[in-house]
Amino acid sequence: MAISTSVLTLHNHPSGDPEPSREDTRLTQRLIAAGVLMGIGVLDHVILGEARYYSYREEGTL
Repeated sequence: MAISTSVLTLHNHPSGDPEPSREDTRLTQRLIAAGVLMGIGVLDHVILGEARYYSYREEGTL
């Protein structure tokens, strides 16, 4: 049985604008909290846009 020690999440914004919404930020916070409970780290949450991306880790908000 394999156990994950960390996860990387990503999703796209069909609008092409990768700026995170309030819901994206709330989800990221919930993922981090759930990971703490399970002993699994969240490496990053990346939002893909048309020609750009937003990385919570790179922006210092993770």
